[in-house]
Amino acid sequence: MARFTSLEQRIDGWAHRQLDRESSVSQSPTRTWIIEFTVFVLKQAWACVFGAAMLALLVFTRLWYPESAALARNDFLVIAALAVQVLMVVFKLETLRELRVIILFHIVGTVMEVFKTDVGSWSYQGEGVLQVLGVPLYSGFMYAAVGSYLVRVFRLFELRFDRYPRRWITAILALLIYVNFFSHHFIFDARWFLFAAVAVIYWRTVMHVRVSRARLRMPILLSFVLVALFIWVAENVATWSNAWVYPNQSDGWELVSIAKLGSWLLLMIVSVVLVTWVEKPRPPEVTQLGRSERT
Repeated sequence: MARFTSLEQRIDGWAHRQLDRESSVSQSPTRTWIIEFTVFVLKQAWACVFGAAMLALLVFTRLWYPESAALARNDFLVIAALAVQVLMVVFKLETLRELRVIILFHIVGTVMEVFKTDVGSWSYQGEGVLQVLGVPLYSGFMYAAVGSYLVRVFRLFELRFDRYPRRWITAILALLIYVNFFSHHFIFDARWFLFAAVAVIYWRTVMHVRVSRARLRMPILLSFVLVALFIWVAENVATWSNAWVYPNQSDGWELVSIAKLGSWLLLMIVSVVLVTWVEKPRPPEVTQLGRSERT
C-alpha cells in the first residue's frame, strides 16, 4: 500500500466509492474511464503542487511585486518558497521522506546554478542578499520542484517497473550526465553518447501505473520525454517571469529553444536516479494466478 497523506487518501477513497457505485448500477465503460481520468488529473496536479506554487510565485511577483519594496523580489521569492515548503510539512501534505529528497535536489541544483551562471549559460536579474555567488537561493527550489514531482508520482501512482536496470548502472550514467553539464564547457560535449546510453540502458524498461483501479503501462523512455516536455513548458513561464534569462533573451523575452528538451531529458535521468535511491524500483506484483498486476 502506498504511503498516502490524508488528502491523497480522500482522493483515492472518492475514486473507489465512485467506481463501486458505478459497478453496482450500470457498469458504463465511459463513466468508469471518466472517473479514472479525473483521478489521474487530480493526482498529477497534486504531484505538481510545489512546482505550481513556485510558478505562481514567479508570475505573481513578475506582474505585481512593487519595485520600490524594501525587500528585494529575489529575497521575497526565497522566503515565500521556504514558507510553502514548511507549510506542506507542518500540515502533512508532504512526508519527511520526500523532504529529504527535495533538500538533496536543492543542493545538486544550486551547485549547477553557480557554475552555469559563472560561465554565462544564463543569468539572474535583480538584487538580493539571499544568494550564493550571485545566484538567488530560490533557484534551488526550482530543481527541488522537479524532485518533489518525481518522488510524489512514485508514491501516488504506485509505480512498478518491468526490467528496470541495475541501480549501480543508472548511478554511473547519472554521474556521467551530471559531470558533462560542467565538462562540456571545456572538453568534448558527450551528450549524444549519453543519449545513446540512456536509450540502451532503459530501452526494455516498462513502467506500470496505478490510477485508481486501472493499471496502465508505458515505456519509461516515453515518460522521460513527456516529463521533459512539461518542464520545458514550465521553463518558458519561468523565463517570461524573469526567474532567469538566457543570453538570447537579454533584449526581450522569446521562446526557449526546443533544443533545451535534450538538456531536460538528461536532467530527468539524474533526477530519476536520485529518487530511485530513496524509492527502490519494484517489479509489478504477481497475483495468485501468477499473472502480473497489469493483466
